[in-house]
Amino acid sequence: MALFTLFGHSRAAIPAYPTDTIVARDGRELTFTFFKHAAFAISAGEGRTIYIDPVHTYADYARLPKADLILVTHSHYDHLDRKAIDTLATRTTDIVCDRTSAESFDTNCHVMRPGSIVAPRDWVRIEAVAAYNTTQGHLQFHPKEREDCGYIVTIGGTRIYIAGDTEPTPELLALRNIDIAFLPVNQPYTMTVEQAVQAVKAIRPTIFYPYHYGEVEQPTDLEALTAALEKVTEVRIRPME
Repeated sequence: MALFTLFGHSRAAIPAYPTDTIVARDGRELTFTFFKHAAFAISAGEGRTIYIDPVHTYADYARLPKADLILVTHSHYDHLDRKAIDTLATRTTDIVCDRTSAESFDTNCHVMRPGSIVAPRDWVRIEAVAAYNTTQGHLQFHPKEREDCGYIVTIGGTRIYIAGDTEPTPELLALRNIDIAFLPVNQPYTMTVEQAVQAVKAIRPTIFYPYHYGEVEQPTDLEALTAALEKVTEVRIRPME
């Protein structure tokens, strides 16, 4: 029995942005809407919408559905943007963020540290995974001691790993049973193509989305990345530059 069925671009989604729709393990449809850089959304049906690292210059959030949940991986300007969050949030929106980002909010947040688990709604479970640099000369970009977070989002039994800004840490390489993985491939701040290949080969997701690429002088060789993983997983390239 197939893990899930991929429909490609969903005609029911917001037409201005590329989307993919899958069927989760429990039969519900999940739609990914791709904006830019590390910003995207997950729709779990019945008006349930999760936004990841929204930044106001990356999408017209005022025209998009309000957020049930907003996930913030860390405090850098291209991941934490109060203007976008204030546009999307209502009084009932749950904000899930790392401890440094939590300092930017005057409302209650679900403050996450690596290893934290929270289930803010009865249809979603979120686990925090450590996100940091491991390469000498790059450690200052995302220091381990700051406790930035990636997240495993489980909806309908399907486990979606959103790595945030990280290199292949021991915590990442130890992950298992990941259905869909979003891994950053952006030098010098996150992974090289070779590191992304290492990470995917370790965690073996069914589908791998490279994200957080572009906007730097050193372009990401997406063709080389796809070729290196041809027999490992399905690599799905979506425009997020």
